[in-house]
Formats: sequence, structure tokens, C-alpha cells
Amino acid sequence: MLSPRFSERCRVTRPGPACLLFVVAWCLVSILVSSGVWAHDPPKNLKKVGDHWTAWDPPMDLPPDAQVHIIQSGDTLWDLAEAFLGNPYLWPQIWERNSYILDAHWIYPGDPLVLGIRVEPQESLEMTALDRPESTDVEEPTFRFGDAFGEIQQLGSADDIFCSGYIGEDEEEFPARIASSEYDYLSPNLKGLRKTVKGRYGVVDSIQYNLAVGDIVYLDGGRDIGLAAGDLYTGVQPRQLIRHPESQEVVGRLHAYLGRVRVLSVQEETAIAEVVYSCAPITVGTALIPFEREPVPTERRSPLRPVNYPSPKDALVDAPRVLYAKDGVISIGQDHVVFMDLANIDAIPGDVFTIYRVHEDGDMPIVIGEVGVLSVHARSAVAKVLESRYPVYVGDVLELK
Repeated sequence: MLSPRFSERCRVTRPGPACLLFVVAWCLVSILVSSGVWAHDPPKNLKKVGDHWTAWDPPMDLPPDAQVHIIQSGDTLWDLAEAFLGNPYLWPQIWERNSYILDAHWIYPGDPLVLGIRVEPQESLEMTALDRPESTDVEEPTFRFGDAFGEIQQLGSADDIFCSGYIGEDEEEFPARIASSEYDYLSPNLKGLRKTVKGRYGVVDSIQYNLAVGDIVYLDGGRDIGLAAGDLYTGVQPRQLIRHPESQEVVGRLHAYLGRVRVLSVQEETAIAEVVYSCAPITVGTALIPFEREPVPTERRSPLRPVNYPSPKDALVDAPRVLYAKDGVISIGQDHVVFMDLANIDAIPGDVFTIYRVHEDGDMPIVIGEVGVLSVHARSAVAKVLESRYPVYVGDVLELK
């Protein structure tokens, strides 16, 4: 029944939007209260379920991967949301997961509440962590949300490491270079009329410039620089300067890996080698550095950081960032290889970082995805995007998981 004073006011005056809205709202509340579905008075039809009394019909079969809280005396959805979700105003999320509760004002000790993913006991996490193969030599990551370990899996592939590169000095000195190839000398030389003219990629009349697996090359040093038969070298191509996306200071120059060559024979001042691994076309003039074997790191994956529980913006001020994506990709997604800086951190292969998008005008950082570290160098690390909710961009912020 409407308030007499308000009813009289709506009757004697022209009904406005406020009156109509009040009438509709009052009728809706009256229906819910009269039906007993929503009322501040406690439900009267209690029944015994198991060892406790409740007005609702709690589920008997709960999801095996659910995080379940058994309601205790004095619990409220407001307090539980603050305890488990970090914000009491998120209590409707708990109520939504437990639709058997018909009135959020009344919850009963002994009833189960599904809160989200299962929280593993600390003892279980420690025992599971011991299953990591000793050969990976990777420190255990920190788990902050009780996320269970998944199966051991590689964070990338050999190509992700050996066809990536590193960010190094602007002007680096390299121990050796490819001076020429067999193709530079295969054009006919009739009656001594052949005139050799060298260009950027070799002699002008070379019959092939781009070199791949199986091609024979000649190096600009031999025993005089310490080369020996069987040595493996990585072909490196210096490319553009990389600047920090925030400060715009030069971090270094990108050096891309093109492939590998194996020394076949050595003379005093030259050596013959064969291209044995190719990521991109190798050309005459390519710089060489000693090849270093690196295992592909493995890790027990865990779920992405909850989107409703990001790190505060202040905690990400000096965090590392995505500096560059392999091949200059602009819109970066899952399985793309990126280069990240090492600001204030000691990253190791196998580390997993949460990717955030942080805006000055935004209230909270946005969880974008995750990257796994594959290889670490002096100025940067090579990482692979393991998961992405949205496209990743240069400048996105990274936090150790």
C-alpha cells in the first residue's frame, strides 16, 4: 500500500516521472516482500540439511576445481568479499556464483559458498614444486593467489630463442664476419675479361646473395683470431636503435639472429664454413658471434592473474616494459616474441610476468596477459607472450608473477 501522504500528492498534482517511478518501485518491492523471496525478515521455513539448519537448498555436488568457503556464524557477503576478493563492494559476484541463496541478507552457517578457483594448501604447493626437473635450474616463482600448478610445459621453442636476438651496444665489435661465399666466384671468367666489383652484399656478379642451409662461406679470420674446425657461430645483423617507451632514452641497438654457421676448415687468416641453421637470409658481411646453447625453459603454468585483482598503479611505476616485438610487430598477441627491459629486476629464464596496460587517467591497471622469459642478456630479455586477453603493445608494463 502506498504512503497516504505520497499517494495524495500524486493524486492532486500532475503525475510526474518521480511519482510514476515511485509507484513502480513500490509495487515491485511489495510483490517480492509478500512472496517471501526478498524481505528483511528472516525466512520462516527452515529445514535441516546435513548437520545444520538453512532456508535454502545448497548444492550437494560442487565443482571439483572450486574454491569453497563454509559459512561461519557472523559471516556476511560484504565481509567475505573484502576477505577473498579484496573489495567488499564485490559481494554481488559471490551472490551470483551461489544462486541457491534467494535473499542476500540471510546466509546460514554450514552452507557452502563458491568463491572462485580452488586454493591449494601451502603444503600441497611445496610438494608439487619438487616435481620440477633439476636440469632446468630455474628458481621457483611466487604464487600470490593460491593458484594451483598446471602441467610442466615449455614456454617456447628453440626457434624463439635462436632466431630472436638481443639489444646490445650501438657500435659493437664482432670477432669475425662472412667475407664472401662460393657464389661470388661461380660466374664465368672468359679470357681474363671478368672484372670484379664489390658491393654491399658481395661482388656485383655473384649468382646468389641470400644464403641458406648448406651454402659455403668464407670468413675474414682463421687461426689468427682463434677459429677452429667445428666451432659454431651465430650470424648477427645490427638493426635499429631501441628506445625506452617511457623515457625515450636509447636502450641499445637491436641485433637480430639470422642463423648459424659451422667452421669446416681453418687457415692462418681465413676459414671455410657452412650455413647449418637459417632463420632469415644470411648475406656476405654478416657479423658472427660464438654460438651459446640455451635450453628452452619449462614451467608449471598457473591461471592468469584475476582481472578484478590487479596490482595497484603505484607498484608498477618502475616496472619493466615491453621494448620491441620481433619483426617489428605492432599489435602483439599470443605466441609472439618480444624484448623486455630489465629495470630493477634480476630476471631468469622461466620467469613469468603479468602484462598490464597502465594509463594516467585510468583508475586501475588492466590485466592484458602474460609473458614467459626465454633468454636473458645484459640489457634486455627475450620473452614469449603466453596468453593475451587484448593486443599487447610496446610500452605495456610487466610485473613478476
